[in-house]
Amino acid sequence: MAVRQKSLRVDVLARVEGDGSMVVKIKEGRVTGVSLGIFEPPRFFEGMLRGRRFDEAPDLTARICGICPVAYQLTASLAMEDACGVGVDGALRELRRLIYCGEWIESHALHVTMLHAPDFLGYESGIHLARDHPEIVARGLKLKKAGNDIVRILGGREIHPVNGRVGGFFRAPSPDELAPLTSTLEAALGAALETVRWVAGFTFPEFEQDTTYVALRHPSEYPMTEGRVVSSRGLDISVAEFENAFVEEQVAHSNALHAHMQDGGHYNVGPLARYNLNADRLGPRAREAAREAGLGPVCTNPFRSIVVRAVELVFACEEALRILRDYRKAPPPCIAVVPREGRGRACTEAPRGLLFHRYDLDRDGTIRDARIVPPTSQNLATIEDDLHGFAQAHLGLPTERLQWQCEQVVRNHDPCISCATHFVRIESDRG
Repeated sequence: MAVRQKSLRVDVLARVEGDGSMVVKIKEGRVTGVSLGIFEPPRFFEGMLRGRRFDEAPDLTARICGICPVAYQLTASLAMEDACGVGVDGALRELRRLIYCGEWIESHALHVTMLHAPDFLGYESGIHLARDHPEIVARGLKLKKAGNDIVRILGGREIHPVNGRVGGFFRAPSPDELAPLTSTLEAALGAALETVRWVAGFTFPEFEQDTTYVALRHPSEYPMTEGRVVSSRGLDISVAEFENAFVEEQVAHSNALHAHMQDGGHYNVGPLARYNLNADRLGPRAREAAREAGLGPVCTNPFRSIVVRAVELVFACEEALRILRDYRKAPPPCIAVVPREGRGRACTEAPRGLLFHRYDLDRDGTIRDARIVPPTSQNLATIEDDLHGFAQAHLGLPTERLQWQCEQVVRNHDPCISCATHFVRIESDRG
């Protein structure tokens, strides 16, 4: 009797940031192996940071990603402030939260409209979607521009902003400079609410995963820039304990490290994790949008992550408007930060999930060591788990359809492969 086996192979994944491949191996009615191959070259950012001054880290790390540079810049700043024993609060903290809202808006709008929605509607790309539904794509681009406007005004430019620094900003905007954002964001809020209603009407594959979700949790806010690291299975630790709970390791098929918990378990970070651990912290408009979209307090179907991202769009617009209403006077742009020997750590919630930075400083502020754990490296093992589980449960689908939906399984997590390939360990034994 002939052995029935086949492989689903996608050599270059489309509609994700960066270069990766996917292989699903099937033999005699069982999935025998899956791999998300990351072949984009590593970029050695930790190595580049060693020997640089502590106040150079925000601008250097912002270059890791063109989609979420604010997350890298701000997390580096917070970690350096932690190392130096200072904290930023008041209006400067609110401005940091505002620019983070801008990044969430532009990133989520791009993913929901151009990268993920085509999967549900049967289109090859956002360009093909635009041919039949130009108004939908125009709405998504309008939302993205609103986010870009926030980042430009606060950060100095839309991509790789240059105004953020250790201690705050090089320059704080006046209320008059921020005022035009109010009408922009009011319109964006309406567009975000329409987006939630739109994606809630998609048909979602039946696929629930028993996943460990990990995110920040703050006493009173939906998490962006502060909080404790918590999980859906009871983990509750300070940011300083992150490296005691999570481990990264190299795998043969990837230039990106794979993260797992100390006990070996895989976990998920990102919108689903934030929502499942913090739904009670959403603003009123976002909570109502989630309810109308049929989301309960917990969502475990990764295909419905597009709905959660749309709800976070509503939240980010709502939160940005709150900050703008309360902004009365430009504060001093930064606080003094004097370097000292020590270790600093910080976690923030990048659009794709939990981002961790750790720096060791000499007493003159020189960086001795650096570690950056991006969201995608934390999700890679879970993406492979999702691929295995979904393919096994849907082997009855025609091969072409199964391959399409397996690609969609990857895009559910909006992986940023370029972020994940910043480091690889090289060992050499020349005898």
